[in-house]
Amino acid sequence: MPKVLRIINRFNLGGPTHNAAYLTRYLPSDYETLLVGGMWDANEEGSRHILDQLGVDPLILPEMRRDIAPWRDRSAYRRIKRLIRDFKPDIVHTHASKAGAVGRMAAMEMGVRSIVHTFHGHVFHSYFGQLRTNLYKNIERYLARRSDRIVAISEKQKHELVDEHRITTADKVSVIPLGFDLSRFREDMAAKRALFRRVYGIGPDEIAVGIIGRLVPIKNHDLFLRVLGAVRTKSRRRVRGFIIGDGEERDRLEQRARELGISMVSGPVFNGHGFGHGVNGKPVVQPATLTFTSWIREVDIVNAGLDIVMLTSLNEGTPVSLIEAQAAERPIVSTDVGGIENVVVPGGTALLCSAEEEARMTEHLQRLVDDAELRQRLGSGGWDHVRARYHYTRLVDDTVRMYSELLDRRWT
Repeated sequence: MPKVLRIINRFNLGGPTHNAAYLTRYLPSDYETLLVGGMWDANEEGSRHILDQLGVDPLILPEMRRDIAPWRDRSAYRRIKRLIRDFKPDIVHTHASKAGAVGRMAAMEMGVRSIVHTFHGHVFHSYFGQLRTNLYKNIERYLARRSDRIVAISEKQKHELVDEHRITTADKVSVIPLGFDLSRFREDMAAKRALFRRVYGIGPDEIAVGIIGRLVPIKNHDLFLRVLGAVRTKSRRRVRGFIIGDGEERDRLEQRARELGISMVSGPVFNGHGFGHGVNGKPVVQPATLTFTSWIREVDIVNAGLDIVMLTSLNEGTPVSLIEAQAAERPIVSTDVGGIENVVVPGGTALLCSAEEEARMTEHLQRLVDDAELRQRLGSGGWDHVRARYHYTRLVDDTVRMYSELLDRRWT
């Protein structure tokens, strides 16, 4: 029975956790998998509920943290070496940058038969200065040479890794998009929509525009605020904005909203059964132009309640929020970065522009706000686009095929 040691940076909400959890749960029974990873950061929403729902019990490594800390990284390296010695994996498969560096170095040292790494994104632009970026590129080039297979989660990402940043060669890269169970985004949508809009006091004539994700600089929420403020003054419709998520940028973004003259309020906490202090037909939150909801795990309810989903990132791998938005048949306005052009249908399910084209993004959002027929047309194509491409069974099948090729090569 082949053994797979799967190592992930941290169990926060996002594509890497979903990817690792589904692969751990649904690989065929002739594989044995041990999933290990770090804790989520203090300002992030954890993903324990995702693991629990799938019946996946990972090993938590407190030493594995997102930030660079040599003393902790050395401890994580030694811990993973002990795991490899005891578990004796045939494959070590790492996910995301920190796990990829520490896990692959340990696997090399311990002589693991096959080493695989998945890039869920990369830090080669928009994160750091040129000197630090070049350092990370050189590290990744070294690690790629010692890896048996590199997984890119989109064709665009493969192009960036091979042609743009020259991290590895094309023959070493397998493109395996993420996979999810999207069925909940198709169930009881009318009831979920009514709940979300009742809680937040959204009237039938109001257009709810949301952005979902961590409040960190790379997500570029400032652009969302500026575009929302501009459309609010230009459109003939009343527009309501929702920032779903939390993070280090929360206080600064609230201050920026005040500077832009955007009225705002913090939303209630969704506890899995209802929002905040209960709903009795009256809104829990009084209407404002912008609502900071913090994290809401029930993103199917969020997507049902929104009319338009936005993303303003400076860099992305495969944004889960846009896959889920399309599953819920919500139209999208987004920056055209990373693998987004492979996730959506440009002009078919989403209106795209560069992060520098603020006026164009404002125009895109205003068109969708003002034109119900356009919202319907863009939204209606979403489910057909994502239901097969991003289902977890396709993810598992692609990964098993790759593992089999690696093991056959090693065992012959």
